[in-house]
Amino acid sequence: MAEIDSLLRKMVGLGGSDLHIAVGLPPKARVSGSIQPIGDKLLTAEEMSRMLKEIVPERRWTDFLARRDLDLAYEIPGLARFRGNFLYNHWGQAAVFREIPAKILSFEQLGLPEAIKKLCHLNEGLVVVTGPTGSGKSTTLAAMIDYINTNLSRHIITIEDPIEFVHPVKKSVIVHREVGEHTETFASALKGAMRHDPDILLVGEMRELETIKLALSCASMGMLVFGTLHTNNAPKTVDRIINAFPSDDQNQVRVMLAGCLAGIVAQLLCRKIPKGRCAVHEILLQHEALANTVRSGQIANIRAIIEGSGSEGMVLMDTSLMNRVKDGTIEAKEAYMKASNKAAFAPLLKPGDLDSEGSH
Repeated sequence: MAEIDSLLRKMVGLGGSDLHIAVGLPPKARVSGSIQPIGDKLLTAEEMSRMLKEIVPERRWTDFLARRDLDLAYEIPGLARFRGNFLYNHWGQAAVFREIPAKILSFEQLGLPEAIKKLCHLNEGLVVVTGPTGSGKSTTLAAMIDYINTNLSRHIITIEDPIEFVHPVKKSVIVHREVGEHTETFASALKGAMRHDPDILLVGEMRELETIKLALSCASMGMLVFGTLHTNNAPKTVDRIINAFPSDDQNQVRVMLAGCLAGIVAQLLCRKIPKGRCAVHEILLQHEALANTVRSGQIANIRAIIEGSGSEGMVLMDTSLMNRVKDGTIEAKEAYMKASNKAAFAPLLKPGDLDSEGSH
């Protein structure tokens, strides 16, 4: 058993989502959204290096020492897979491990809105799942791919850094490719994927200009492309894609995006009552007014499209938050902290709720 396994097992046993280890600090875990120590002993530089090196192939360890950053997946058979990120900070080496559930959770188990299933039945276009780090984007995408795999016959290529969820063979053919292991970059994998006859491409993260450009090209060529971004609502997602390009190219990109944007699912995680976390969503689906809104640059009008299309399954993030407060799933303070229009939630707060805002 690797030395780090005992810490990962302890974190999982507490119901935690992330293990944080760093030189000069005790091991810590994120449990129900809060970071807490899971040991008293401060980690030394020697212990840290020994623990990390033990679970990495020699070639990738050499790469980490040179580049000072490394993403990888690590598995404890029978327990779980973990997405690890190794880094250097002021005091030396550090790492964060996030648990990837061994079992891919279904739409029903995650409580995902039925409207998201509509996106799984599309034949082409760009679907973006967005949210801050740790908001469950990968888990939602895994449920979507699993739904397709269970119900439809498709050729699916996933490009991730690292591979998180490994999908079993069902109705679809799924090819998992890991950046750094099976391909050099997201962009090179996307270029290759165009020649591999895919129906669906999953791009783990659209973080670079070339990756975004190629994802748009694939969606425009008749593939269904799923990607992720770190934005927290639909209008900001459209802005982020367009603003990734030089100003001289943005008109052309607006036209391209208008022609292929098929949906946006923005997701936030909130603390549940009495414990645990739940996801809330903003959902934008295809609409007759959407293409012209994107093409003309009137991005602010996307909110009105969503607001007026509730019967089709579209919903604003603030509406989702309000619904979760009303049904007793989350506290008003939690919704207030996450909401765009805080004034709508202020009357629901209890006296003293905001006194501890800084510690939330």
